Amino acid sequence: MKILIIEDEEGLRESIEEYFTEAGNICETAANYQVGLSKVNLYRYDCILLDITMPDGSGMNILKNIKENNYPDGVLIISAKNSLDDRLDGLNLGADDYLVKPFHLSELKARVTAIIRRKTFGGSNQLLFNEIAIDLLSKEVKVGKQPVKLTRKEYALLLYFLANKGKVVSKNAIAEHLWGDGIDMANNFDFIYSHIKNVRKKLMEAGCGDYIQAAYGMGYKFTDQ
Repeated sequence: MKILIIEDEEGLRESIEEYFTEAGNICETAANYQVGLSKVNLYRYDCILLDITMPDGSGMNILKNIKENNYPDGVLIISAKNSLDDRLDGLNLGADDYLVKPFHLSELKARVTAIIRRKTFGGSNQLLFNEIAIDLLSKEVKVGKQPVKLTRKEYALLLYFLANKGKVVSKNAIAEHLWGDGIDMANNFDFIYSHIKNVRKKLMEAGCGDYIQAAYGMGYKFTDQ
C-alpha cells in the first residue's frame, strides 16, 4: 500500500508512519495543510490519512480538492472531533471512513485495508485473475495450487498491475507508486525492468501465462488480450 499521512501532531504522525512502514508499505507524510495539499495534487495514493484540524488550514478543504479533481485516492479522516455533525460533514464530502482519536494502530490499519479492498478490489479478500489467486490478508500468491514466493516490492508490483489491468502504466507511475515521491531523484528506471522481469519469471515458472506486456515508449500493461 502507498499511504499519505497528513497530520500536524508529530508524535502521532511518526508512530503511524513507523507502524505502516514496518509492515512493508510506502508512507509519505505532510506536517501541515500546504504540504498536504501539494502532495495530493502531485501524487496518487492508495489511502490518505487526513487530520481535519491543522494550524494553517482545514483538512476538509483538502478533501474537497480531492473530490473536485476526481482523484481516486481513498480518504480516512483521523480527528479528535467526535461530534455527529463532524462525522457527517466528512462522510458527506466523500471521505471513505472517519476514525476518532485516540485509536489503536491495529484498528487504523484494518480500516485502511478495508478502504483499499473496497475501492480497488471490490471488497473481496481474494483477488483472482485467470490462474492467479492472491489472498490479500495473508499476502499469499498462487498460480493454480502452486505457491509463488515474491519479495515485498514484487508483491506490491503485481497488485499494482492487477489494480490497473488492461491499462498502460508508465515506468514513472510504477516507480512513484512503489518507492514514493523520493523516486523523482532517480537518474533512470532500470530497476523497474529488473523487478518486472523477476515477477514475470516467478509467475511463469509456476505455470502462469505471460500477462505483462511492454508498451514501447509508454510503459507496461497487464492483460490476457
